[in-house]
Amino acid sequence: MQNTKPEILAQIDAEQERKFSLRWMVALSTIPLLGMVAAFGIAPQTETSSISLQTVVETVQLPSIAQTDSDPASYWREERIQRGDTIASLLSRLNVTNQDALNFLRSDKQATTLHQLKPGKTVQATTTEDGDLVSLRYISGNGTLLEVEKQGNSFTSSEKPAPMERHAVLKSGEISSSLFAATDAMNLPDSVAIQIAEIFSSDIDFHQDLRKGDKFAIVYETLSNNGVPVKEGRVLAAEFTNQGKTYRAIYFQDPDGRGSYYTPEGKNLHKAFLRSPLEFSRISSGFTNARFHPVLKSWRAHKGVDYAAPIGTRIKATADGTIALIGKQSGYGNLIVIQNEGRFSTAYGHLSGFAKGLHRGSRVNQGDVIGFVGMTGLATGPHLHYEFRVAGVQRNPLSVDLPTAFPIAAKYRSQFADASQLLMTQLGMVRVTRVASLD
Repeated sequence: MQNTKPEILAQIDAEQERKFSLRWMVALSTIPLLGMVAAFGIAPQTETSSISLQTVVETVQLPSIAQTDSDPASYWREERIQRGDTIASLLSRLNVTNQDALNFLRSDKQATTLHQLKPGKTVQATTTEDGDLVSLRYISGNGTLLEVEKQGNSFTSSEKPAPMERHAVLKSGEISSSLFAATDAMNLPDSVAIQIAEIFSSDIDFHQDLRKGDKFAIVYETLSNNGVPVKEGRVLAAEFTNQGKTYRAIYFQDPDGRGSYYTPEGKNLHKAFLRSPLEFSRISSGFTNARFHPVLKSWRAHKGVDYAAPIGTRIKATADGTIALIGKQSGYGNLIVIQNEGRFSTAYGHLSGFAKGLHRGSRVNQGDVIGFVGMTGLATGPHLHYEFRVAGVQRNPLSVDLPTAFPIAAKYRSQFADASQLLMTQLGMVRVTRVASLD
């Protein structure tokens, strides 16, 4: 028993030494897991003085990169149109030097939108390093996108509606002399100023009623393409204070497509019918029961009003309605008859042509262009023959009591209330901002 004791102790010491060596190796192997870049160990009692060092240089073969033919480098440029610019001067600033590009833009029919260069708008072009035009992009004032591309040795062009984003713009102003002077001072587009005058025309005479200190606030749409403003849209809400009295208007279009301006309480600001279907004209023949017909050479009733105007003058629908007839009809020549609300209808005769896209059953709104002045049918000169009918019977459109504008349908009242509340809140924001800026 005493002889085996030293052997047991020797075995225990050997076992402990082996466990210690294992712990050391495990510790070394876990060092990289603790964030060290590298770790290595040398066995105990290893002779290192006799180890020789040798430098090895080896050539590494890198994979080859395939060479491909590529188009010459192209450059994208953008220039803002300046007053007095021509196509040639604009291309010069875009660093376009090839004459064939200039010739194409001057002669191509679809590129005619580029002939009316509006200061402030931008033209984008891609060119080669040598100044050859690769592509060109221009959005006109009506929102049409013109794209020109070089294909081989020639150019092609295309036009399409530009994709638009709609944003609401809030502005306010004060009258010092006139409406247009005030809107010019605040960089408000003329198209928006004209809308303001039209909206409140039944309450305010903008030639005589304005006073210094009158104030207005508006919310209107602006249409942009990739963040660049293209054109102004409709006035959505407006407020005008004239001689201490405040007038407000809210635009609302119901799901049936009928749109108009209303007071916040829902009263329509427009008449149901315009007095005249032409913007500027003179009356060449009035409504009468006895008129000598210049073509038929006989006395007969003239159940309408003739408006003399050059051929091609735009004709507007005097009221909302549905086209009941469009085409040729005896002495009327080219004729459009619109069935309006209730018992009312309107007729437009002697047209030289119809607006594109119109057909029987088409829905038109007050002010929409429906055709153009002509002299078709029994006519000795260019004019529009206009009739206002009640239950099919012609009445004098210059003296008849025009019906009031149709109110919002009861089923859309709640929708109007929601839209009105939102727009009135925005108008309130404009007022608060204006007062803060004055303070």
